[in-house]
Amino acid sequence: MDTCGTHVPAVASSAFPWRFLQNLPSVVLFHYHLVTSNVREVEARYLGRLGFRLVARYGRIGEDQVHYESGVGWDELERGSVNVVVQPGQWPLPRVDHVGVALGDEEFEDVLERATELRFRVQEYPGRRTFVATDAGYRVEVHPQRDWIDEVLANADELRLSQLQLKADDPDSKADALVRLLDANFYDGEVELGETTVRFLPGGPRGRPELYGEVFA
Repeated sequence: MDTCGTHVPAVASSAFPWRFLQNLPSVVLFHYHLVTSNVREVEARYLGRLGFRLVARYGRIGEDQVHYESGVGWDELERGSVNVVVQPGQWPLPRVDHVGVALGDEEFEDVLERATELRFRVQEYPGRRTFVATDAGYRVEVHPQRDWIDEVLANADELRLSQLQLKADDPDSKADALVRLLDANFYDGEVELGETTVRFLPGGPRGRPELYGEVFA
């Protein structure tokens, strides 16, 4: 199954990852969480065609998060500075539950302040993750500077996400939520998040946007 039109160009050697560590841009998109009924097919695409590796499998019993044996639970995949989670759900074509961004400490606080002003619901898990529920059918996971994120971003010379393409019923409102929350630039139909752009395309479902394609560099 090949659900997304993906282009993986050759990666040129550069000082890109060290620029992240020394002077983190205002926002870096490094993670996205997919929901699909075809978990194994989607996983096989990332592992077999795109060269990702399986980092871990996760599950939950009540309020307790546990690790499961192969074949059960959520699958976390990673290559370079790109982290993808695939979760079982009802949609054959993957939909995006949330995107994850790394921020400087000051930018992180600014995002939380804007979320309050926008009346976006914030879910905080101290020391772990913070989610902001937009009014556009998807969430944004925000991370301040942390050692483990620096380690992930340091692998950007191997692979990084250049563009994330998502289909939606109302591309403008989907993009607007991201622009307002992250104070991002919007140009020619694309939301600019550091070195990555997010393009919302028409013809998608209501609610969570549908994954259409990725461009890696």
